[in-house]
Amino acid sequence: MNLPEIDLQGMIRFLTQLLETPSPTGFTDRAISLCEETLATLPGVQLARTRKGALVATLPGETDSPWRGLTAHVDTLGAMVKEIKSNGRLKLSKLGGYAWNTVEGEGVSVFTQAEAVLRGSLLLTKASTHVHGGDVGKTERNDDTMEVRLDARTTSSEETRTLGVSIGDFVVFDPRVEVTNGFIRSRHLDDKACVACMIYAAKAISAAGLQPKVTTVLHVSNYEEVGHGAAAGIPPQVSELISVDMAAVGDGQASDEFHATLCVKDSGGPYHHGLSQRLRQLAETHNIPHKVDIYPYYGSDGEAYWRAGGDVAVALIGPGVDASHNYERTHTEALEATTRWCLAYLLN
Repeated sequence: MNLPEIDLQGMIRFLTQLLETPSPTGFTDRAISLCEETLATLPGVQLARTRKGALVATLPGETDSPWRGLTAHVDTLGAMVKEIKSNGRLKLSKLGGYAWNTVEGEGVSVFTQAEAVLRGSLLLTKASTHVHGGDVGKTERNDDTMEVRLDARTTSSEETRTLGVSIGDFVVFDPRVEVTNGFIRSRHLDDKACVACMIYAAKAISAAGLQPKVTTVLHVSNYEEVGHGAAAGIPPQVSELISVDMAAVGDGQASDEFHATLCVKDSGGPYHHGLSQRLRQLAETHNIPHKVDIYPYYGSDGEAYWRAGGDVAVALIGPGVDASHNYERTHTEALEATTRWCLAYLLN
């Protein structure tokens, strides 16, 4: 069968809106709400939130057994205020796994308990070459040498507290989204790109007047970057789960920005061979541009569910993303290929 047409431009608009919606791990309600509003337009969909705040959308299928699931995460890298320093600047605690040098110099937003938003920049404590000379290049980037300089008149901890800042406030890195020449360049494509692919596969099925082959759950998780996103919230009726997450592009990897990728093994070991083979066959049948790859420093929501005791087959697909956990980039061809792969799986 031919796969339904994808609203690619609509998907890019949704992805841009999602990328611009702050959602570091623990602060994902706005992004979850955006996904919920988008999915609510699908006929027959049942929407629910888990106690930890993930979104579960159940799409009725032609048959009701056994269920399938797709999961992608909306939470991103970020930080929280660890300390208000004596100079009025902020020491941070990371959310997720990244190196400080990948966010050095980035603009940030600090969300206070009173829901005010303060702007600032993430800088090295010895940021000025004219003051510190060679130490700027020699200083190790770590929790103690990085700080947020607020765009406010403050030179003391007391003045910063008066602004409403407190320990535990969430700090969001600017995504800096740009769509140009078919590329999408932004922070946090991991994993908002895949959330968009998953949702727009469901929308394409609905727009074509079709249903998934079997009842299917779309699970939008919100704690993946800290390791336990989909450990809960997958309904027990689900018998197999596709984790839709970015494919890492770089030296020694088969993945690129123009293909979808099937990951057959990562830091947690091999994925389910039988399900992976079925996905390979679907990609070949539907001429979906794809690669097969292994990631040594990678984990997924599917593995989180396995570790929590989930008795399902798990496989992983996703678009190639360059500079993962840095200033990332992918191409619309990879997004389209991933969405078509989701469609092929849902309809077969």
